[in-house]
Amino acid sequence: MKFGITENFVVSDQKKQMKKLIFLIFPAWLMAQYETQQFETIKTTHAYSIRFYPPAMMAKHSSTNGANSGFGYLFNYISGGNVSQTKIAMTTPVRMEKGGGQSSMAFVLPRKFTNTNTPAPRAAAVEIFEDPGGYFAAMGFPGYTNTKKEQKVTEGLYQALRSAKIKVTGAPIVLVYNSPYKFYNRKNEILIPIEWE
Repeated sequence: MKFGITENFVVSDQKKQMKKLIFLIFPAWLMAQYETQQFETIKTTHAYSIRFYPPAMMAKHSSTNGANSGFGYLFNYISGGNVSQTKIAMTTPVRMEKGGGQSSMAFVLPRKFTNTNTPAPRAAAVEIFEDPGGYFAAMGFPGYTNTKKEQKVTEGLYQALRSAKIKVTGAPIVLVYNSPYKFYNRKNEILIPIEWE
């Protein structure tokens, strides 16, 4: 009887460990399946890289309540909350912008979507548009993102661009590549639009 109880505890513990392992691995596996927005690396330095992004379709939500307030609207849109009830695959990265008392969050849509086949949203709070792309400077940072980290990395990138005499042409964009459930090897970047010959 005692042996049976001990055995049950061992099996129970193994099940708990397996659940923990699945909880940790599944988000990483899931994110690995996501399509990532394409870009061409033009130049790499020890501190930053210069990239060219081609045009891409995006779904965007803007708000005065913080960038994260848009996630529900955007997730509903790609989950079928659009006029054709089309399920749209999640991609990486999620793009966030802040400024002028307003913030926005945008999902990059898969490459197969264009101006002619992207379904219109049912929610007026979601905007569908083609981002023109262009040249950007990028600097990465690990862990979970927050305002303090974003400001520090943005200022570091601005300083590097000033030193290199590269002209900035727009506001910074925060790129987040990982699900909130991924606790290690997280990847974030700051993108700043630039003028490039």
